[in-house]
Amino acid sequence: MSTADTTPSATSVDRRPQPPTAGTEPKARAVPKPARKRKLPVWLLVSACIVTLGGAGAWYWWQQQLNALPPYIEKANGRLEAEQVEIATKYPGRIAVVLAKEGDTVQAGAVLARMDTAELEAQLQSAKAQVRKAEAEKVAAEALIVQRISDRTFQEQEFRRTSTLNKQGWATGEKLDDISSKLKQAAANYDLAVATRDAAAAAITAEQGEVARLQSQINDSTLVAPTFGRIQYKLAQPGEVLSAGGRVLTLLDLSDVYMTIFVSARVAGPLGVGDDARVTLDPSPGYVFPTKVTFVATEAQFTPKTVETPEEREKLMFRVKLSGEAALLRQYEKQLKTGIRGIGYVRTERDAAWPDKLAVKLP
Repeated sequence: MSTADTTPSATSVDRRPQPPTAGTEPKARAVPKPARKRKLPVWLLVSACIVTLGGAGAWYWWQQQLNALPPYIEKANGRLEAEQVEIATKYPGRIAVVLAKEGDTVQAGAVLARMDTAELEAQLQSAKAQVRKAEAEKVAAEALIVQRISDRTFQEQEFRRTSTLNKQGWATGEKLDDISSKLKQAAANYDLAVATRDAAAAAITAEQGEVARLQSQINDSTLVAPTFGRIQYKLAQPGEVLSAGGRVLTLLDLSDVYMTIFVSARVAGPLGVGDDARVTLDPSPGYVFPTKVTFVATEAQFTPKTVETPEEREKLMFRVKLSGEAALLRQYEKQLKTGIRGIGYVRTERDAAWPDKLAVKLP
């Protein structure tokens, strides 16, 4: 092998890493700078904001136009209400049973509770016995009257015969006086029999009145629903002793459910009882219920200190009741709940047409 083959040439480069020379530091690599983001022009941002706000305003204006009401339609916030009927005892006593529960829908005349009537039943039987006794006394008095009439008639005839004989000299004056005394006694006995009969008749009337009173008290001890409605509260339990007027149940009268609203004098003026109205309820915003104006207050409910200017007079608010029809209330009796909020609509022009959005729409 020749020397040229084993010795590296002078022009070849040693590519192996060389250790750093003493006294020198390695140079740090240069880090490239991030590219700067270009900012949007201010005018472009302002334009975008203007367009956005303009679109939102246009949409709001369009929604307002869609929801706008004719000038003859007025609306006011209200809530459903119903009259509360307190089912209470007329007489003091102990509750025997309560048949109704809270939430029950009851019809007029339905039995809701019963009071203990054992003592009243005993008094009733006693009063009926007194009636029978008085009737028997009346029968005996009437029979006695017949007897007394017979006695009086006989004594009258005897007196006439004795009087004739006395005038003819065949009967003494003493005999005539004796017959006259017997005639007076027979007449008195007749009058006494008549009085006895009248007393018996009066006793019958009195005892019959007592029977009627006790029977009425027993009937009133059965508490019934005075009208169609729903039991709202159960206030007493069986076994409790209540005084007269003690409350047992509270009934909501569902035959007269209405919404109370307050309107200004300008709106209340044209309204009349019987006018058509509309009601929408918050839980069912898509439905419109027909109602009638059944009450318009004759006095303002909210009165400012002075009403000398038109602005102040406009603050006068009048209460108005919008009642549902009985057939409609019956149809939705299970869904009826007092306290539900909603909006009532009335017309200041009676013959004006309702807008499409207030057309009747029932569930």
